[in-house]
Amino acid sequence: MADRPDPGAILGCVLAGGGSTRFGSDKAVAMLDGATLLDRAVAALAAQCGDVVVAGRDGGVPDWPEPGLGPLGGLAGALRLARERGLAAVLATGVDSLGLPEDLIGALTPAPACLAAQPVVGLWPVACLSVLEDILTGGERRSMLHFAGRCGARLVELATPVANVNTRDDLVRLAAGRGDRGDGG
Repeated sequence: MADRPDPGAILGCVLAGGGSTRFGSDKAVAMLDGATLLDRAVAALAAQCGDVVVAGRDGGVPDWPEPGLGPLGGLAGALRLARERGLAAVLATGVDSLGLPEDLIGALTPAPACLAAQPVVGLWPVACLSVLEDILTGGERRSMLHFAGRCGARLVELATPVANVNTRDDLVRLAAGRGDRGDGG
């Protein structure tokens, strides 16, 4: 596909700065099948991108313009880093999004695009950064779906949904292999 970006020109970003309030503790370090959720998310993106960063955690990409703005702050930090590096786009996922397809980039091309059920999983061209900065510094609603709409992003439905671990029960169901994909929220 001519519009498909080169994986080497895409920065992978795990959005991992949330408070994990429904989970009850830091879900990024929760274990599933011998690996933390953070390690699993990084590995899933590393298989598809030239480089992967973690946003919203100590030692990672800082949220922009400040911490506490949810996934949009982490995505803004990653898009700013991608722009500095001369990269074309950011492939983002939440630390709690499991079972990403092996060709997530292909599913989300042409970009901008995100998963309809989990808009934190998306492919965002660096050109979307100005829209995101306007949202984060203005009085607009700060939601991934609002950002997606303002960027003209396609909302993508996958044949196999991506799991979303919001609670310990979601993690237990995944570990038990019951196939419940979480509540999507």
